[in-house]
Amino acid sequence: MSVLDRSALEASPLSDLHAIASELGLDGFRRLRRPELIDAILARQEGVAADPSEGPRTVEAAEEDVTDEGAQPQPQPQPRPRRRGARGRGRPRADQSQQAAAEPADAEAPSETTAEGVVELLANGSGFVRVSPPDPSEEDVYISAAQVRRCELVSGDVVTGPVRRPRRSERFPSLVRVETINGAPADEVAEGTRYDDLPVGFPTERFRLGEDDPTLVAIESLAPIGRGSRVSLVGPARSGKTEALRRLAAALAPVDGVDVLVALAGARPEEAAEWGSGPVAPATVAPLGGSADAQVQAVEAVVEQGRRIAARGGDVVVAIDSLDGLPAGAARAALAAARNIVDGGSLTVVATVSRPLGGETTVIAFDARLAAARRYPSVEVDGSGTMRAELLVGEAGVEEIARARDAASG
Repeated sequence: MSVLDRSALEASPLSDLHAIASELGLDGFRRLRRPELIDAILARQEGVAADPSEGPRTVEAAEEDVTDEGAQPQPQPQPRPRRRGARGRGRPRADQSQQAAAEPADAEAPSETTAEGVVELLANGSGFVRVSPPDPSEEDVYISAAQVRRCELVSGDVVTGPVRRPRRSERFPSLVRVETINGAPADEVAEGTRYDDLPVGFPTERFRLGEDDPTLVAIESLAPIGRGSRVSLVGPARSGKTEALRRLAAALAPVDGVDVLVALAGARPEEAAEWGSGPVAPATVAPLGGSADAQVQAVEAVVEQGRRIAARGGDVVVAIDSLDGLPAGAARAALAAARNIVDGGSLTVVATVSRPLGGETTVIAFDARLAAARRYPSVEVDGSGTMRAELLVGEAGVEEIARARDAASG
């Protein structure tokens, strides 16, 4: 190709300039204006003539060499990303550029309004401020999972804080920050003692489970459960432990001042449906066939919510079905979260598992042979028991437990 001078290029139609640029290997030449394209072609020709071994130079390199009679090179406007195949790709219109420059500041700027409402947490750790509780509305405000963790929010907290309007990809406004929690400054609430550092003691307050259900009567008679207990319902498949957990949750749900949270990890679809139609719907479900990570996340989300309730002085029972699909460390961590906080709240964890994990204060064992023969309750006497049961039922109660064991064994 012969070397063309500026006058020849300026006299050429734009289609010829594009053909020349294509032959020279200029990248992105179609987005250049005519004067810029001519300058880029001249710069490329000079580079090729000086040293053909260097290979094609990029448009960016050619543009760096272009000056306007000694003036500083002017930066080219950066095009906004566009979908492939869109018309005018790479050349933003003036109104698009102005909108792009204005959007981030406008989208990030919080409005002057302040939200006040009741927190409702979701299974993934985020939540909403319900401004007209308990019903959802279009005015509800989204709370990120990071804010929930940082402020240790639990469902039922009354919070206030400024909001920003939703971005184009969002439906709800978002909480910028939490200013108050239940009337107190958020910083004061969040700066309390860490849950793991709170003083704990053995359970001393017994849960009364009722006298109508034979399985619950057997549990109370052989292995009583208290606020803050770590309870494993132990047995092989089809031994009745999942049904027992469902009955325990139903019995504890009406207890005044106690929140019952259910996490299903690796649950059969039929069992998940039964839980959903019962008195205590699951807070989170990781279905059968889900990954181990999904099961861990489902359990951890509910346990973390229980920890926050207990740290605030509330009493909560977390029921888990089951721990079998979790890695050993995650299963033990979930069970270990249970505790009776001295002069405070309590977190009771009741979980189904094939065999004891260690560290339980109460173990309730189930016999698959009894369940198969439909001999209920299928509670196994020898494998069931409660550590320091006298703190829950007194010495007289311990003697009654001993007599119940003798009667069941006989």
